[in-house]
Amino acid sequence: MTDLARSPYSRPHSQLRLEQEAAKRVLDIAVSLSAIVALAPLFVLLFLLVRSTSQGPALFRQERLGRGKQPFTMLKFRTMYTGNDDRIHREFVTSMLSGEQPTAAARGVLFKPAADPRITRAGAWLRRASLDELPQLFNVLRGEMSLVGPRPVLPWEEEMFRAADRRRFDVKPGMTGLWQVSGRSRLSMRQALDLDAEYVRRRSLAFDLLILFRTLPALLRGGAG
Repeated sequence: MTDLARSPYSRPHSQLRLEQEAAKRVLDIAVSLSAIVALAPLFVLLFLLVRSTSQGPALFRQERLGRGKQPFTMLKFRTMYTGNDDRIHREFVTSMLSGEQPTAAARGVLFKPAADPRITRAGAWLRRASLDELPQLFNVLRGEMSLVGPRPVLPWEEEMFRAADRRRFDVKPGMTGLWQVSGRSRLSMRQALDLDAEYVRRRSLAFDLLILFRTLPALLRGGAG
């Protein structure tokens, strides 16, 4: 046994991982709670904007898969008219995952088709600014999501994943992640899924901080959200 292995400061990989996860959870709670308090006036304004520009609730609730494929209810500000089905989104995602990449004009934001008639005018603005995602701070605070992690997926999307894609369920989904700060609008969906898998392999508190640091510039460029 080497001196390093005998050192009282050396720790098994599993212990290091647990310590990293504990630190990540502390960061999630501190940042999400602080952001919710600081952004409370903005939450109220966005709530009123959604309610006053189209009929329906201000918040949109949707089942997504979290860590270990456990379902949870993800929150967003509603960006679509009520009473719509998800046929357009299903067809778009299915074509992307099958390798049939839409044109740049039709593609819009990755995972979201452009020219979607279901989206309200206020919703289009909320999506461009990524403000529709802000209610997910409550998902982070509740422990269902993390600030950084793979994109939370719909149950039917998971059915089309490759085995390697399912590594994403080893961690909590995130509000932002590696693919969002890596040129999202230029990526294929498969490339985005590969970046999610890469995040799972490389995950650490330092890596999370780096992604968070890069998220704001990406948002300002329209490259995250």
